[in-house]
Amino acid sequence: MEIKDIQNLIKFVAKSGASEVKLEMEDIKITIRTGKHDKGETTVIQQMPAMAAAPQPAAPAAPASEAAPAAPASNDADDSKYVTIKSPIIGTFYRKPAPDKPMFVEVGSSVGVGDTLCVIEAMKLFNEIESEVSGKIVKILVDDASPVEFDQPLFLVDPS
Repeated sequence: MEIKDIQNLIKFVAKSGASEVKLEMEDIKITIRTGKHDKGETTVIQQMPAMAAAPQPAAPAAPASEAAPAAPASNDADDSKYVTIKSPIIGTFYRKPAPDKPMFVEVGSSVGVGDTLCVIEAMKLFNEIESEVSGKIVKILVDDASPVEFDQPLFLVDPS
């Protein structure tokens, strides 16, 4: 199953109104849970090999419900002049390449097209997320080591 298939499945489940969907295939097991909260809707995904000895913890669900509603709270009038860089995949957002390495970017950092801004871990693979524009990082919208969803805003960049 490819990332695109998983993303389509999540969208379908969100639109259907189902509270939980479990999918088991030969090599993976996926559980998608949706929960209605007063600030919005959260989708939690757990993915693990079907033959894994230790199940993955469900603890990342709490940061997702706290981090996701925080992004829309930003002021649209002030942010309209900025370019929003969004997550192309579902996974865990990391601001540095390794725990002992410095952050890729900070607020105020100048970036060029193709510069690495962060990595997102999905299915044990670390995907580098590159800048689509040149400019200055104005805001980082996600906390380090937080789960992110497809198309979730990650950074605001001032292209001027």
